[in-house]
Amino acid sequence: MVEIRKYNRNRDQDLLIELMKREGDDWSCYLNAKTLPKYLIVLDTSITYVAYEEESLCGYVRGIDDYGIYIYLCDLLVDKKYRGRAIGKKLMEAVLDDFPDSIVYVMSDVDEYYQKLGFIKEGSVFRVMNSNK
Repeated sequence: MVEIRKYNRNRDQDLLIELMKREGDDWSCYLNAKTLPKYLIVLDTSITYVAYEEESLCGYVRGIDDYGIYIYLCDLLVDKKYRGRAIGKKLMEAVLDDFPDSIVYVMSDVDEYYQKLGFIKEGSVFRVMNSNK
């Protein structure tokens, strides 16, 4: 049975970092020496939920609250060995349940997954490059 709960640094941080490491290059941008300390702070200050099956952390979702107007979901990850069990969907539902009056947007690089959940694609995201660098 999968349990979804709010992220707690003392309980979840090390297990979550291990999950991200197992995912390889796709999640390595958060794990380098420059980014990891910042990301650990972000986990505490964001809307973050974790999924557990028994004692194993098997997934998480992280979003940013725009003061109750919008929620922007930045990260959704389910451990490869737990995929296909609707854990990602349950994580998304936890956010929707806790923020029923907010519009929720997903920053996606896997559009097909979110369309399968019934989400509607609206627009696109662009990366703004700093020309001063």
